[in-house]
Amino acid sequence: MTDLLWPGDHRAGDLFGDRAFVAAMIRVEQAWLRARGHSGDVAFEPDLEALSVASEDGGNPVIPLLNGLRARGAPPELHQGLTSQDVLDTALALCLRDATTRIAGDLGRSVDTTASLADRHRHTPMAGRTLTQHAIPITFGLKASGWLQGLLDARDRLADTALPIQLGGAAGSLAAPTALSGSPARTREWVTAAAQDLGLPVRDPWHTNRTPVAAAGDALVTCTDVCGRIANDVLVAARPEIHELIESPDGGRGGSSAMPDKHNPVLAVLIKRAAIAGPPLAATLHAASAAAVDERPDGSWHVEWATLRTLARRTVVAVSQTAELLAGLKVDAGAMAATLEAARPGIDAEQRKYDDGAGPYLGATDDIIDAALARAREGAGWRA
Repeated sequence: MTDLLWPGDHRAGDLFGDRAFVAAMIRVEQAWLRARGHSGDVAFEPDLEALSVASEDGGNPVIPLLNGLRARGAPPELHQGLTSQDVLDTALALCLRDATTRIAGDLGRSVDTTASLADRHRHTPMAGRTLTQHAIPITFGLKASGWLQGLLDARDRLADTALPIQLGGAAGSLAAPTALSGSPARTREWVTAAAQDLGLPVRDPWHTNRTPVAAAGDALVTCTDVCGRIANDVLVAARPEIHELIESPDGGRGGSSAMPDKHNPVLAVLIKRAAIAGPPLAATLHAASAAAVDERPDGSWHVEWATLRTLARRTVVAVSQTAELLAGLKVDAGAMAATLEAARPGIDAEQRKYDDGAGPYLGATDDIIDAALARAREGAGWRA
């Protein structure tokens, strides 16, 4: 699965692609069969285009998928007690988990790299900037520790995004499964067994309570936000007149079709693109959640699927690109020092105000960096 108009989309591979989603829906049906003591051996490699076309008739791909499975000898117990929303929501959960697993891995790489940058450059002086203007002297290590805290926030938020299993029957009451099982307690055992089979959290039906989906969108956007924040710093510092940070010139990227001498910070540009595009997608998920009605929403449920897929894939790409950007980032300490020196004496005005210019004016920089490094060690395995 690739997207010509979203350069880098290949990094997400088949995550949340049509084939992966079909496989996830089949896994849900298999798990439900096994939970009820039936054979879960069902297989189908559908014509994806034909399946997509047929999905219009019922408004979702579950119905034509079931038709295909039954035509190929699926057991008669297939799908009994379920509704299309059960299969589709739970398949979303499986695909989202695969995407967030990939994102978490690349966030971990970025945490390690950024922690090393913060530690290595804790005493690399540079000009701090506020509102686009010089503020006071800082160190690049302090700036990198701010990136690090954002990455850690994103990692923690992502850890809480797992969508639970969604098995509720036609209207979220578990009526049909309970009729099949003979008791609510037995039905809950089936739901729990299916959830364990799929490796998903257990939760009571959430047919029209779409907060889990909206929360997942928020977590994904938290990731693109912090990636965008890092990319913006790189884009500013990579300007030729500043030249304090340089996107790796060894990556073979950044060429121009018209100007062979150019080296554009293309990874940072593409990361910023994702950070701009992410929040409106999350807003769509919130709008859908707010518009949910009855026991299955009419349209607001349907808009979630492609929105969550697009947001997840774009986050996978952006986080992967950020990990690569950070790994190849070149820090020009000489340029930082020269910019700082050229800004004097004005940039030292606050220092003179409080300590008459005596000694370095770096406040609690080391403590702030050490706190970020300690947090990184706790959750990621980074070691100095």
